Amino acid sequence: MKVELWAVGKTSFDYLNDGIAIYEKRLKHYLTFSVQIIPDLKQRKNLNQEQIKTKEGEAILKKMKSDDYLILMDERGKMQSSLQFADMMDKFTYHGSKRIIFLIGGAYGFSDAVYKRSQRKISLSQMTFSHQMVRLFFVEQLYRAMTILKNEPYHHE
Repeated sequence: MKVELWAVGKTSFDYLNDGIAIYEKRLKHYLTFSVQIIPDLKQRKNLNQEQIKTKEGEAILKKMKSDDYLILMDERGKMQSSLQFADMMDKFTYHGSKRIIFLIGGAYGFSDAVYKRSQRKISLSQMTFSHQMVRLFFVEQLYRAMTILKNEPYHHE
């Protein structure tokens, strides 16, 4: 199983990039993991929100393979505890998808086509976070899930 985090637009803060890199390195012990950036749209000032979502969606769907399992990081998604997220990751080991993609959208969310293509939506919180900060929160939670599955002392209940 290969796990990828896809995000629209680059992260503009070094402290977030540094944090993501720390957990990305730690995750290499547990699974094949990578972060893929979907480039920001050119000429987005000339587009409305719906057009931006549609064009971002087209770029995302163009990169996907038919057997990818797509999970949207969405404020309306299902909230889970860290233990529940670890259990979900454990079940993916037996799912059969070659690639599990967690997708963080741009500032305006996802197009209808991306929603239709996704198999699941999850939320990290009822609070709203910047799409750049969610990247760091997600990779930390993925690392936490892996340590839970290996009964390592990172997570405390």
